[in-house]
Amino acid sequence: MTPGQPATPPAPAPASERGHGHHRATPWPEARALAARAGAGAAADRPPVRVPLGQALGRTLAEPLRALTDLPSFDSSAMDGWAVAGPGPWTVREESVLAGHSGAAALASGEAVRIATGARVPAGATAVVRTEHSRTGPVAGPVLLHPLREVVPGQDIRPRGQECRTGDELLPAGSLVGPAVLGLAAAAGYDEIAVPVRPRVEVLVLGDELLTAGLPREGLIRDALGPMLGPWLTALGAEVLATRRIGDDAEALYEAVTTSAAELVVTTGGTAAGPVDHVHRVLDKAGATLLVDGVKVRPGHPMLLARLDAGRHLVGLPGNPLAAVSGLLTLAAPLLAALTTRSSAPTPPGGTAPPSPPTAPGGTAPPSAPTAPAETAPPSAPTAPGEPLAAPLRDGVQGHPHDTRLVPVVHRDGLVVPLHYNGPAMLRGIAAADAMAVVPPGGAEPGRRVELLALPWPTEPQAATATPVSPPAPAQGACFT
Repeated sequence: MTPGQPATPPAPAPASERGHGHHRATPWPEARALAARAGAGAAADRPPVRVPLGQALGRTLAEPLRALTDLPSFDSSAMDGWAVAGPGPWTVREESVLAGHSGAAALASGEAVRIATGARVPAGATAVVRTEHSRTGPVAGPVLLHPLREVVPGQDIRPRGQECRTGDELLPAGSLVGPAVLGLAAAAGYDEIAVPVRPRVEVLVLGDELLTAGLPREGLIRDALGPMLGPWLTALGAEVLATRRIGDDAEALYEAVTTSAAELVVTTGGTAAGPVDHVHRVLDKAGATLLVDGVKVRPGHPMLLARLDAGRHLVGLPGNPLAAVSGLLTLAAPLLAALTTRSSAPTPPGGTAPPSPPTAPGGTAPPSAPTAPAETAPPSAPTAPGEPLAAPLRDGVQGHPHDTRLVPVVHRDGLVVPLHYNGPAMLRGIAAADAMAVVPPGGAEPGRRVELLALPWPTEPQAATATPVSPPAPAQGACFT
């Protein structure tokens, strides 16, 4: 092995060969890479489907978008005005040329005809003169068109093929299909486009202590993950078949895992080594192969990734809500990104959302050090495909001695501000967040640029005169479970 060359990762072991009491925790970056490779391997056997343009919004292109025609497909007028031939003044013909109608007869030199924007330019025309750049006269006799400024040959004519020629690649495979892409595809002649099949996902919520309605009572708590995971997975490009509540029943869990029609099964809870943590034992019985058994990340270290069979995987999320979000971003998001050919850290077109001073219902941490200098660079978009977003911290973040931390943050004046309520059982911080900051082992000081994990929904800019933050509760900086 040459210096600087990464070591080959060990082959994954069957679940039965892995100890359940002690996770062989995988470093966080490696865990995400393993999940992406698992998704890419499964995607190789999934042919794309063709869908009508009206159903393609938010999908990705499975193949390059190539022009099926020249754009424009004929020489057309860029403005309302007059199509003219040769030098002026020009004798005006009585007819008009309208968009969507058959073209006028060819113009002889010295002739002009009224033309509308988008209409086919008659043969022989050498330029289009805008209405406001011309005058007509005299009142009696042949009507002449006089230019009010110099006329340059070819002006205000959109030549055929100006934008593209038939067969040109307009967008590469993997491009996100937004409204503008739909318009471009339609203009280029498409009625439908090829997109990856949406991966089918089933969510299995474990735990006898969970309520689906009403207030917590007598040791029971509301299920926060069931309502959250389905929409989150849908935003990541999945087709969520169902969210099922299994409880702490090992046999019911085994039945659900082995009979699911989903390419990805997501479980919540049961990944540690407690008396009702059945996920490892179920994977043993199902003959699954563990690819990731614990990750060096806080919150959420007991997460896991297993291959059930060819093309099918299971992501086991911890039961604590923010820890489950951590598992979702660490394992499920990269796997689904590979299956849908998305970037694993999607960003709005043009980069990050504009940093703005948001209100902070999740509570911003009080400044622990002077604000970073004004010249600190704002959050930056990736400079190459796959390069993560990054931004400097306004405040320092306490780190775990050995593990990566994922911390909810908001954008503020070109910096990111860590939010309170970031303990493993809390959702108040992530509900107010613009992104999750990746804090390396040992922590990060103010001004340090940290990687950001984008959240798969838009965040609304807030007014500069945001409601003042209420007095903060104690930070959860040292809560690493």
